[in-house]
This record gives sequence, structure tokens and C-alpha cells, in this order.
Amino acid sequence: MQCPKCRDVELGNQLLSGALTSCHCEKCEGDWLPGDRYQTWQNSQQKPQRLNTQLSLSETVIPGETDNKAALCPECRRYLSRVKIPVDQPFYLERCPECNGFWCDRQEWEILEKLQLHTSLEYIFTAEWQHKVREQQHNISERQALIQKLGPTLATAVFDLGEKLAAHNNGDFAVAYLARQVTENQTNQGQP
Repeated sequence: MQCPKCRDVELGNQLLSGALTSCHCEKCEGDWLPGDRYQTWQNSQQKPQRLNTQLSLSETVIPGETDNKAALCPECRRYLSRVKIPVDQPFYLERCPECNGFWCDRQEWEILEKLQLHTSLEYIFTAEWQHKVREQQHNISERQALIQKLGPTLATAVFDLGEKLAAHNNGDFAVAYLARQVTENQTNQGQP
């Protein structure tokens, strides 16, 4: 079996995680996980009850040189579909839609383990997970923008108040009140 990225290098077996072996490329250091092999290993693993959508790492990730290179499945020769893993330095996980094998470029498997995604790779390719990740990324950006606009002290007070109002049965009345007060105040001061 040839490396899907290098194309001229024969893949060899390598222990990847516990009892899971991959078909490893010595040149680009990528790993092919045949679908049946991964599924057998996956069935022996304890899956998290909720899959992680808060994708943050404490260290900097540098995607492999072959990460942006399109590839064919080394088993059935179909184009591999790709899904973006949006960490600080995003990378792409690839999967064969025919035989369900996965390709991890150099160090991607280790990153997936740290993110606790390695036991649920097929779920990463679903619209549901992608939507949850985009929503989470939007929330993070929104909070950062609020901190920039209001400063950390007032933004923290807003976050705390937001949590309290969300937990209260009539919190929506307070939100409406605050929105009206701010709008009226800006109108009275001649601000748009």
C-alpha cells in the first residue's frame, strides 16, 4: 500500500495507540488507519459521553507539510474527504467515503488524542459536530469582542450577569429592560 501523500513510499505497520496499529509513512510521517482496523480498536475504547467542541491546546501546533495536499485512498483509490479541525493552527483530517479509513498527517493523531477526539473520528465529519464547533468558535469571538469594547472588568460583570439571567425564569425581562435603557441612553446622548 502506497502513501496517499508521498505516492511513491510503501506504508509499513506501526503501533499508534494502545493496540491500534497504523500504516505509517517513514517519509512524511503520516498514518493511514484502515476503516475496519480503526473500528475494531474503537469498539474496545471508552468513548466520552459528550464529544469535545472546545478545541484548545496549550501548545502550538504546526500542521504537517502535506496537510494541504489532496490525496487518494491507499486502499480503494477514492479521493479522501477532508474536515477542518479549527485549533489555533487549523489542520485537516481526511477520510475515505468508501472504506472509512482515516489519514492523519504528521502529529495529527497525537493532537486528536489531546483533544479527546481520537475515539470518535467519524463523528467529526458530521454536520452536527461541525455546527457545534462553529457555534463555539463564534461564542469565543463574541466574548473577546466584548472584552475589547467594554474592558475586562465590565465584560466580566456582563458575563456573570448573563449567566444569572439565563438561569432565572424571568431573565428575559431584565434583558429587555437593559436593552431599552442602553438604547434610550444612547438616543438621549445623540449617539446612533
